[in-house]
Amino acid sequence: MFLERHGCSMSRIQRIESALDQGLVLLHLGVEDESHGHNVPQGAESHFKVVTVSEQFEGVSRVNRHRQVNELLQEEFDGGMHALALHTYTLAEWKARFGEAPMSPPCAH
Repeated sequence: MFLERHGCSMSRIQRIESALDQGLVLLHLGVEDESHGHNVPQGAESHFKVVTVSEQFEGVSRVNRHRQVNELLQEEFDGGMHALALHTYTLAEWKARFGEAPMSPPCAH
């Protein structure tokens, strides 16, 4: 990672936020570390929930929205991120949901 190579250390959540901020024009971004709900060591930073709202998603299928976000976060997957729950919306879709994404299901250990 650029920042780590140059003496700056960011958490995975900060790197996710930065990558998405740089790669998309976002109206809303929510990133939550859900690793604590999985059978992983404390501090693993391996499971995340990401909620993005962007007009760039207008007319784009859910699969292609997810592909776009996954491409932006490929470096995190390469670095050990295991799972990503994605919720990608246009502004109209987000408003129709009253500004709330679904809760993630509990992990089956």
